[in-house]
Amino acid sequence: MELDEMQTRMLELHEFGERVEKRRKMQSEKDEDDENMSESLCASIPSTNETPSKRTQVENGCDSLSVRKEAVVVLIRLPEYKISALRPPTPQQFYSEDESHSSSDSDMQWEPEDDSSDSDFSASNNGQKTVKPSKITRPPEPQTSSNRNNNNEPKPIIESSAFGHCSHETTKIRPNLPEEEVKVDMMVLTRKRRMRWQRGKIVEIVTKEDGRVKYKVSFEEKGRSLVSGHHIAFDNTPKLEQLYVGARVVVRCQDNKFRFRPGVLAELPSRKNRLRFLVFIDDHTPVYVGLPLLHLVCRPLTDALDDIPDSPHKFFMRQYIKDWPYPHLTQYRAGQSLNAELNAVQQRCEVLVVDCSLIQVVFQDDQHKEWIHRGSIRLEHMAKFLELKNGEEHKAD
Repeated sequence: MELDEMQTRMLELHEFGERVEKRRKMQSEKDEDDENMSESLCASIPSTNETPSKRTQVENGCDSLSVRKEAVVVLIRLPEYKISALRPPTPQQFYSEDESHSSSDSDMQWEPEDDSSDSDFSASNNGQKTVKPSKITRPPEPQTSSNRNNNNEPKPIIESSAFGHCSHETTKIRPNLPEEEVKVDMMVLTRKRRMRWQRGKIVEIVTKEDGRVKYKVSFEEKGRSLVSGHHIAFDNTPKLEQLYVGARVVVRCQDNKFRFRPGVLAELPSRKNRLRFLVFIDDHTPVYVGLPLLHLVCRPLTDALDDIPDSPHKFFMRQYIKDWPYPHLTQYRAGQSLNAELNAVQQRCEVLVVDCSLIQVVFQDDQHKEWIHRGSIRLEHMAKFLELKNGEEHKAD
């Protein structure tokens, strides 16, 4: 009987030994798999470090020591300059126009102050030049039946921006230069009617008893006229240093070299107007011209605008000269619809071309085309804006 018990225990020990050996083999195979996996992870991830860990396993009173490798990911924060270098470049953003606004050809926008000079810059205490910001305003839009029908249309922006970059582009002060001599037998341009001037020759200079000087002119075509010095203009081309904003001039029509019309100089050449002169004819027509088409009035009045008959145009010119070099301009784009005055009635029209300070429009009713200044009182938005502005000024006074 003892022999049977001993054999039974021997079989149990043998089976136990086989189970232990089997478990050891399985554990060793598992360790090899973990080791292979750790090596593959280390090969694929550069920033992975290997740290050995020891685990003691005790099974049925038997100690077995095994070494396992675990993959650990270490995160390192990169400096900002490296992050910026790794980011893809973003496209540069641009501003639209009227626009534009910082190149010389765009509408750079500055705002005048009470002590502003003719220059576009103001000197700070440390001697550096600072650009004055623009003043942008949207005109009031009262609710009418036509406005309610056009609520989807964008309202134009009215801006007051510096026009030039130096004093010779913005000056509105008559230069202190010696007057050119006016003498007999000199060819001049002479006023024959309010909007019509003709070429003629001075045949006599008459001094009145009160000291006023008159000039008797014989026209090339026919007839004679006795006129004052502010109704004759030099036949030759003026020098650039003689010209200024507000100067009284006579313009030769481009389509008829024998036709001349009086006006007031409104812009001097700059890169903003493509090096041209802007002139407001006495009938409120704006026109860009070159120097050869300009003629300077010989003896202008102290206030050149006194030579213009009382009219809305005269009021507009006074406000324009007062605001210069920060004229109020509406911003329109080609294809935009608006209301403008034609034959004393506000009519619907469409913008065809934007040329610096001017827009060419076509009226819907009769397809009539013409150029209008972007600050003209003929534009409904500008007329309302100026009315509101003048009302605020009167309240302030």
